[in-house]
Amino acid sequence: MQQENSKIRNYRTQECVVFSKTDGPFGGLSNMAPGYPLLINGHLLANSEVLYQAMRYPLFPEIQEEIITQHSPMTAKMISKKYRNKTRQDWDELRVKIMRWSLEVKLSQNWEKFGELLRKTGDKQIVEYSTKDHFWGASECGEGQLGGTNALGRLLMDLRNKYAHTNLKPECVAPPYITGFLLYGFEIETICDEPYFSADASEHALIYA
Repeated sequence: MQQENSKIRNYRTQECVVFSKTDGPFGGLSNMAPGYPLLINGHLLANSEVLYQAMRYPLFPEIQEEIITQHSPMTAKMISKKYRNKTRQDWDELRVKIMRWSLEVKLSQNWEKFGELLRKTGDKQIVEYSTKDHFWGASECGEGQLGGTNALGRLLMDLRNKYAHTNLKPECVAPPYITGFLLYGFEIETICDEPYFSADASEHALIYA
């Protein structure tokens, strides 16, 4: 899976749904988008970015807490960079698997909002535009062309085709089979649709664990 997602792809910009910022029409596809809270092991996280970053440091709950309690997902990402020397050793081999799981949780717990956004992309290719990260995104590589691994966009397309287009909500999301997949020192449990999310959870997006 890691090798598959490492391949460079080229895209025709006009034929794609391209997102970069969270305030555009497809900004909700970004991990940093507000209004898509997650409930993991009883702890509320503001977005999938802080969840993904926190999973770098399963043996350091204090680092996880520092990341998760930030009001800005960009600040959380910057804080994560401070501790890169403490990143789990197998992170590069697991990061795509962990990102896929994070996105499935985001979809499961924000089904109406996120599912509808994915459906609005139709059958177009989804690309995250980034001038800095050519693994998760892609950047201009010629007139009207984008090039990069675009791993995030490809995961979103997989998610769209598997769940959104088939209207098959992932009621429960099992954790990936990973040794030491911990949040605050506890193994992450299978995450099912919580009664908490039957209301408009976006009102509570800035409440933290």
